[in-house]
Amino acid sequence: MNRADYDRYANAFNAKDYDTVYDFYAPGARLAFFGVDLTTREEFKAFYGFLHSYVKETLSIERFAASDELIALEGIIRVEAIRDLDAETLAAQGLHAFFPIKAGEVQEMRQYIHYHVADGKFTAVGCAIIP
Repeated sequence: MNRADYDRYANAFNAKDYDTVYDFYAPGARLAFFGVDLTTREEFKAFYGFLHSYVKETLSIERFAASDELIALEGIIRVEAIRDLDAETLAAQGLHAFFPIKAGEVQEMRQYIHYHVADGKFTAVGCAIIP
């Protein structure tokens, strides 16, 4: 996978095209970040469908490196609330590592994201927020 491939993935993510996004994942891929553990297309779509019903999330890539086995990037995740997302709603979804946000508020987080790659597909994803 190269930068052009990843840009297609990121553009689909920013457009909330979850099926196209998930097509980049190998069968059995695992996405684990901030207490979230997604292993199926249905879990992926349910999680992001829920989250993106409250916030507009966009990824801006600042640094990118790729090999046959790994994509590593540093970027800014921008989250803009389109409606209130309170602590109780997050807790009910088991999202204890996420922060409440009120409509109109914006959170920007620097993230390091690592994608394990096999045969041109993601097999695992991990993220870290940098304060």
